[in-house]
Amino acid sequence: MNKRITAFVLAIVMLLGTPFSIHAADRQKAFDATAAVLTDVLFAVKPDTLGYEWTALALARSGYPTPEGVFAQYYANVAAYVAKREGVLGGTRQTDYARVTLAVTALGMDARILAGYDMTMPLADFDVLCKQGVNGPAYALLALDSGEYPVPENRDVTTQATRDMFVDEILSRQLNDGGFSLTGGRDEKTKSNTADPDITAIVLQALTPYRMRTAVAKAIDRALACLSETQNADGGYTSWNATTSESVSQVIIALCSLGIPLTDTRFVKENGGLMDNLLGYYIEGKGFKHIAEDKETDSLATYQAFSALVAANRAENNMTALYDCIDARPAFTTMPEGLPNRHADVLVLPIVEPGASFPDIAGHTGRIAIEALAERGIVNGNGGKFAPEANITRMEFSIIVTRALGLPLVPLNKAVFKDVPADIWYAPRVGSAVHYGIVYGSADGFFSPNGLMNRAEAAAMVTRAAKLCGMETGMTEVEVRNTLAQFGDYTNVPSWARGQLAFCYQSGILGMDSFVILPAEKVTRAEISEMLYRMLDAANML
Repeated sequence: MNKRITAFVLAIVMLLGTPFSIHAADRQKAFDATAAVLTDVLFAVKPDTLGYEWTALALARSGYPTPEGVFAQYYANVAAYVAKREGVLGGTRQTDYARVTLAVTALGMDARILAGYDMTMPLADFDVLCKQGVNGPAYALLALDSGEYPVPENRDVTTQATRDMFVDEILSRQLNDGGFSLTGGRDEKTKSNTADPDITAIVLQALTPYRMRTAVAKAIDRALACLSETQNADGGYTSWNATTSESVSQVIIALCSLGIPLTDTRFVKENGGLMDNLLGYYIEGKGFKHIAEDKETDSLATYQAFSALVAANRAENNMTALYDCIDARPAFTTMPEGLPNRHADVLVLPIVEPGASFPDIAGHTGRIAIEALAERGIVNGNGGKFAPEANITRMEFSIIVTRALGLPLVPLNKAVFKDVPADIWYAPRVGSAVHYGIVYGSADGFFSPNGLMNRAEAAAMVTRAAKLCGMETGMTEVEVRNTLAQFGDYTNVPSWARGQLAFCYQSGILGMDSFVILPAEKVTRAEISEMLYRMLDAANML
């Protein structure tokens, strides 16, 4: 009799909508107020700070009209953090890279070129990701699939990951009750562990793009049955002996990812459904609390609840899922595009440290150029100073020019140069400069990393960099002669450098405010900065 009554009630629910549902206006009110709170949080994030990726992602996917500049500021903060640490996020969890990848992709940007570093590269380390529990491969899939990124080839890992390996690893960890837990399922003994609703929901989110596979479809059905059976009478979930808003938030995101209505009878209990339960944690005008007994909001609970609201809105409007960011468009338009025919590996770098400067360049003619490069992490100082009049070495130039173009690091083989050890800290920068044809070594196998550069050498190297940026560097003999003939010492220019010097003068990389070229004169850090600044500007990269 009770079963028939329940079935009748659920039938009415399907026809009329759940009678427990909070009015749509209240849900919209919670959405708007929480979006405003999270926007203030994101706008107040201090520079060089990581940890607000979920907030940025949720806001970017929400359609909420955030103030102009909030996403650009967030992106600059993350880029500065990554640049300062040379692509290493600092923690021991590979899922940190997944989190950043998701946020950056949601902003419509490419996570493989964040401040010149590929945030997806660590996601190729199968062994390390799996050590972190089932959420390791789950978040790797979410991140890689968010922008349809290929799994990168990482030569530094023991086991190169593939998508199939991640999927198979997840499926092998399914518990006997159909759900998933963080560390359960590694062996037959832990197969009997009790499922965790949060982890089960996250796994479902990750498996969504693969649900057409027979084995995956079966695993999803079992996991959904587990979530339905373990749901509380009020529509919520209990995890680790606590009934929390985070658990129901994750289940909402999972169902929306799979295209399952929140009014599905499996997830509507006698005292409410999923959305009813979630909105019960809302504190008007402030956000969401962690457990029902709390008097104040919780930051983790708030951004997860808002993510659930966003996921529900997107599902109801037939939009892509929360983490399916293939439809994302750039959230800000302050980035220049560069020239269309630049090398595929040349990146346009964002400003990562606004207002960067040095005390010893005040009043210097190269100040604007030096500061522009410093803001993008291309140049830095020593002991707080820049030393603009110091001569620059071939090693220093290799570092600066590869940073300026955002080129990836290239390991240097031990046999390449006799005077550059393969394990010395700057070897990958030299390797990159050599790999892309910007800098060459001598015929006898030496690079001369501490050798000082003269003006002719600098012009040749910057011209090669300009060509990578898409600039047309070729000149006829007549053009070269006519350009250089304006200088009194043009006959002193070595034949191998004439074309490059002429290009630099013609394109404005070198100023024509002097009557002499001085091709053999050593160049300074300030002069190189000005040349690179003018080159980047001409290539539409500033």
